[in-house]
Amino acid sequence: MRNMAPVKDLLGRRLRDLRVSVTDRCNFRCQYCMPLAVFGPGFRFLPRPELLTFEEIAEVALAATDLGVRKVRLTGGEPLLRRDLPVLVGMLARIPGLEDLALTTNGFLLARQASELARAGLKRVTVSLDSIDPQVFRLMNGVGLPIEPVLEGIDAAARAGLGPVKLNAVVRRGLNDDGILDLADFARRGGHVLRLIEYMDVGESHGWRMEEVVPSAEVLRVLSQRWPLEPVDQGPTQAVARTYSYRDGGGEVGVISSVTVPFCSTCGRLRLTADGHLHTCLFSASGHDLKSVIRAGATREELGREMGGLWSRRVDRYSELRSQRQDLPGRRPKPEMSYLGG
Repeated sequence: MRNMAPVKDLLGRRLRDLRVSVTDRCNFRCQYCMPLAVFGPGFRFLPRPELLTFEEIAEVALAATDLGVRKVRLTGGEPLLRRDLPVLVGMLARIPGLEDLALTTNGFLLARQASELARAGLKRVTVSLDSIDPQVFRLMNGVGLPIEPVLEGIDAAARAGLGPVKLNAVVRRGLNDDGILDLADFARRGGHVLRLIEYMDVGESHGWRMEEVVPSAEVLRVLSQRWPLEPVDQGPTQAVARTYSYRDGGGEVGVISSVTVPFCSTCGRLRLTADGHLHTCLFSASGHDLKSVIRAGATREELGREMGGLWSRRVDRYSELRSQRQDLPGRRPKPEMSYLGG
């Protein structure tokens, strides 16, 4: 098992990345992910016994490297709400063959944990930052939390060697699209890499409408009118972002065109939910119960066969079908982004 060739799906896509949600809880209530109207005070999150333990997550990651996975990204919910997260980071950092270990966070709790995470072996961090305007930020996080702790977290991550910090902004028309240049200016001045993401129809609770999507082409026009851009030659890659450099030497910026220019043909991501379900697509209607396999005492090889078999049957390409206006199997109820880990 340890020497097998990287597994491919039915469309020839290699499995390269494993995204691990460590919790379904979050301290934000962003409209596109966990709207407060749905995830209010009475919402029942997963009880602790249903969550995968750190040891179980490490077992899955170890088996995944046998299948070709070279990158693990920890997500949530908000992953920094998971107690003792640096312990998990240390366990994953010691896995042979794992080349990249990253974290996506809203950044609110990052300042107090950045150094410990870096010492444990975390390599990179991505902070979700939809606006640099304090009022818009309070509005978009859904619970009125201030922006200052997030900015402190970004600075702390950079000082800890987790940079250049990537900043992810979901652009929604009529809400934060007029702040694109301010976000870009903040990233340029701080030496961070901004990635502007088209508003996606993940989950069922946010009332997504195509009219609220700001196409990446429009975003690039806005940016290039202020700072001329040129595309970065990324070569053959599975990266979801198209990257551009500022001609004045101000760094790089990326766009993620999930709606208008889908990248399904190069997607090599497998997602593990906090309760141990595998999803082969962000838009998949249901997951594959791996927790039961783990808790039945499966070996590393057996876990690998289970995961490899699932990937080898994969045909997901929801976003391409959406863009072609074809019938979408994903029109069945879709899990929420907070459950899948984005």
